[in-house]
Amino acid sequence: MIGGVADVHHFAHGAFNPVAAYLLAFVGSLLGLVCTARARATPERGRRSRWLVLAAVAIGGAGIWLMHFMAMLGFDVPASPLRYDPYLTMASLVIAVVTVGCGLFVVGFGERLPLRVLGGGVITGLGVVAMHYTGMLAMRVYGRISYEPGLVGASVLVAIIAATAALWFTVRVRNLRHTLAAALVMAVAVCGMHYTGMAATRVRLHESGLHHVQGVTPMQLLVPIVLLASASLVVMAFSGLKAMTEEEFGAPPEPPGGGGRHAETPFTVALRPNGDAF
Repeated sequence: MIGGVADVHHFAHGAFNPVAAYLLAFVGSLLGLVCTARARATPERGRRSRWLVLAAVAIGGAGIWLMHFMAMLGFDVPASPLRYDPYLTMASLVIAVVTVGCGLFVVGFGERLPLRVLGGGVITGLGVVAMHYTGMLAMRVYGRISYEPGLVGASVLVAIIAATAALWFTVRVRNLRHTLAAALVMAVAVCGMHYTGMAATRVRLHESGLHHVQGVTPMQLLVPIVLLASASLVVMAFSGLKAMTEEEFGAPPEPPGGGGRHAETPFTVALRPNGDAF
């Protein structure tokens, strides 16, 4: 359609994109929750900060940003070419990681008060909204993109609730079963925010006909995103192993006879009354 409101497709490739997006949100949330659990168990501030940074990369980078662009690969405007600004796309990644990190550091240090969790949730939720709409700002069509205000407001509310729930989970979950359940819930919330925001999208094409649209295609964007995701996961894995190794071998030794894992029983020799060994 030229010169009017265009049809938009959110599931151009069927169920593949929403399912893959959910799995990315789940894996990112799970890794982030595991990292925050390690942070809570670490008394040293430096090591705790390192685990929280890894959690921010996992939740903000994989659980939110990668999920967003995997879902966006299913977005299509049949009447217009679809392109992306790579610089704004990368900027949205930075926004996601930094804002999630701010929320995690708010609840990761000091007393774990409900007000602190709520404040961190608002910061993180607004950051997720900024990431989403920055990513949408990177999208280029031969026309004008606008948003339904009511659905935009709903997406903001969903993002704040999802972020607050995520931060609450990071300070409350204690075992593997609860961690898996929390990651499943977080993934639903993150995907719900994305598709609520996407439902607000309206595209009105220009009337002068179909022209060239500048930017990179979604498929061209997929290759660097996959490479970036793979590199990030490898760096996270090595950083996590390094941190765990430092915590294992950098811990103060247990006192002799303490019964710990590394404690050794002192070697003694008993003597008979006449001085001979038993």
